[in-house]
Amino acid sequence: MIALYALLVMMIIGALVAIEVRSLISSVVAVGAVGLALSLVFLLLKAPDVALTQLVVEIIAVIILIRATIRRDLPRSPVSARPYGVLVGLGFGVLLVAAAIPALREMPQLGYPYMRVAESYVQSGLGDTGASNLVASVILDYRAYDTLGEATVLFTAVMGVMAVLRNRGLRSRGEG
Repeated sequence: MIALYALLVMMIIGALVAIEVRSLISSVVAVGAVGLALSLVFLLLKAPDVALTQLVVEIIAVIILIRATIRRDLPRSPVSARPYGVLVGLGFGVLLVAAAIPALREMPQLGYPYMRVAESYVQSGLGDTGASNLVASVILDYRAYDTLGEATVLFTAVMGVMAVLRNRGLRSRGEG
């Protein structure tokens, strides 16, 4: 429960940073951090399918937003001129590997199912839901909140991308 609260605080801080920072690219990175924290919240709440959807949509949205905000003619400096960035990148890589090793050790062996939820869906799905289509009953009855979450994530990402691309188009025509 503490991890959930920590992620919620991180999301609030990231949202405030995204609103208050002057640099547009920093704002996009802060929004990306909020989306990453949200996918971790979904994972903690035992909704891995919504977490994966959020993560994929967030990565695509951040890439599109960064592409829309960065100018193509930015001066590029060689990597040797930025040793701090290289050290931060290496540190992040080491931290990622250090976090991945214990997580990968906790995974079940290949071929042994971790959760046996699908078995109960098949056995009692018709009696519990009354639906003749078992797939529809799982999506719309057992996992209705997950489906609503996935649809909300996709709708929000599409609306955000449309808003950014529309404003960029208006500015290029001189209307915005």
